[in-house]
Amino acid sequence: MTTFHIISLFPNAFDSYLGESILKRAIEDKKIRVKLYNPRDFAVNKWHRVDQRPYGGGPGMVIEALPVIKAIEKTIKNSKFKTQSSKLKIIFFSPSGKQLTNAYADKIGKACSDIILVCGRYEGIDARVKKAFKMDEISVGPFILTGGELPAMLVIDSVARRLPGVLGDLNSLEESRVASPDVYTRPEIFEYKGKKYRVPKVLLSGHQANIEAWKKGRKK
Repeated sequence: MTTFHIISLFPNAFDSYLGESILKRAIEDKKIRVKLYNPRDFAVNKWHRVDQRPYGGGPGMVIEALPVIKAIEKTIKNSKFKTQSSKLKIIFFSPSGKQLTNAYADKIGKACSDIILVCGRYEGIDARVKKAFKMDEISVGPFILTGGELPAMLVIDSVARRLPGVLGDLNSLEESRVASPDVYTRPEIFEYKGKKYRVPKVLLSGHQANIEAWKKGRKK
């Protein structure tokens, strides 16, 4: 079983996505496990505050290093290994990080039984957290998001769907087969606002070689 440890100030943000469809079944079938940790629980002040103004000035607030470090320590102790190892991966989300790819998701899914996902908020997390642990800096695209929760969901989804038994049939992995971005189903023809919309004739031909060639052409 692969365990995803999520460090987030907003753990409830994951309820809906993890509570539906394939990931919900994967959790119920014990293919994956998800544990949530809130840095506020590791704050030393009575208000459980974890953000401060940035040194050097600038807008917004920065998440303090120590509550996040303590949360990571807790996740490591809750992992199978009790200490950081090659089978335990820590991922720090950053716009300047390495691009998330299917190849990366496949690699860590096969190599790691515990994956820690560190979700930032506000102006980010004190950079000294990255110096306290060995971790991968990952970006999910050339854009800025409000927090790391959405990227964490993307990593969980992209890794989990490659694990044996999660999809039921590994042939369902689109990138492992000849798949077109355009797909069709019944009815063969429907009418909308006076115009008829048809399924491409090649898909109705039964000629498998031509169908595969059409799919390859549509992928370009």
